[in-house]
Amino acid sequence: MTITERWQRKARQFKADTYALYLAAKDPRVPWYAKIFAACVVAYAFSPIDLIPDFIPVIGYLDDLVLVPLGIALTLKMIPTAVLAECRQRAEITMAQNKATSWVAAGVIIVIWISLAAVVIALMARSFNVRDRNSV
Repeated sequence: MTITERWQRKARQFKADTYALYLAAKDPRVPWYAKIFAACVVAYAFSPIDLIPDFIPVIGYLDDLVLVPLGIALTLKMIPTAVLAECRQRAEITMAQNKATSWVAAGVIIVIWISLAAVVIALMARSFNVRDRNSV
């Protein structure tokens, strides 16, 4: 098996596990803390918008390469084995039929970016206003 084939297999497993987490988050047999953690990880993984934009060199891809897989690995350990096996099986079937994207998660990320921009603009305005008063 070539390196490319291994990476493709891991990528497919990554997508299936992410969707399995989504299914597990809705399962009543999963503990509440695992549901919350799974919902956060899944929302971020399926979001078409990243908290750290990919166009930022190196750092932009760290969330995709480190944070999301780490979040998935931690969440998988919180879910009961039987539930996880069932959710993985359902995820494989569903992922073969369509592509999942969370537009709600995209909206949350957009709101976070707009809020951060508003805070930065407000701080800059305050800073310029203070300088103007001091120079008069």
